[in-house]
Amino acid sequence: MALLTETVSADNVGNLSEKLIELRGEVEELSAELNLAREEHKQRMSVLVSQRSELEGRIKRARANRDRLQKELDQNLELARNAGANDKLLKPVLLQALEKARNRVLFGLPFKIDERLEALQDIRDQMNKGVMSPSRAATRLWAFYEDEIRLTRENGIYRQPVDIEGEIILADVARLGMVMMYFVTTDDRYGVVLNRNSDWEYQVVEEADGNKHIADLFDSLRKQVRSGYFELPSPL
Repeated sequence: MALLTETVSADNVGNLSEKLIELRGEVEELSAELNLAREEHKQRMSVLVSQRSELEGRIKRARANRDRLQKELDQNLELARNAGANDKLLKPVLLQALEKARNRVLFGLPFKIDERLEALQDIRDQMNKGVMSPSRAATRLWAFYEDEIRLTRENGIYRQPVDIEGEIILADVARLGMVMMYFVTTDDRYGVVLNRNSDWEYQVVEEADGNKHIADLFDSLRKQVRSGYFELPSPL
């Protein structure tokens, strides 16, 4: 009986030793995974801080652009007042303002560019043809500027053509002021509008999390939730 007890005890010690070794291995493996996760988190936070800084800079530039638009509108109003009823004095001022507005549309966020350029061109053409007086053209241009300023303050969903790798298709776009824009196609491709060296690119997002975040943004905007915290793929 004593021999049997000693054998059982030895077996228990052996099993415990093996279990201890196994547990140590698991602890070391978990520790390594934890260290890796910490490092990945640290790197991700560093990237997020950098992206946040860039986005804050972009928002600041958008606000500055809005302020410049307002300043240009005020300046044009003053010039028009000084020109009074003299259309010959007013016309060159309007042509210059039209060109400035055109450049802003061309190089800004690609939101309904064709429609906005067409509105400016229509003002120019009608004034040059004499169909519209410069004073009337001035009223139209000021209304355009006011619409542009309004765009910087609003978020919403719209429909417009997007260029995905050379393919022009109609898509829904979620515009956040004039800072960021996301899109979803009819075949459920989600994407972000990126600025590449002063050129705009519609990039499809492949990651499932990114698609979900963009889908959540569209869902919120459709429900008229136009402010709050949204986690989104970076537009940088």
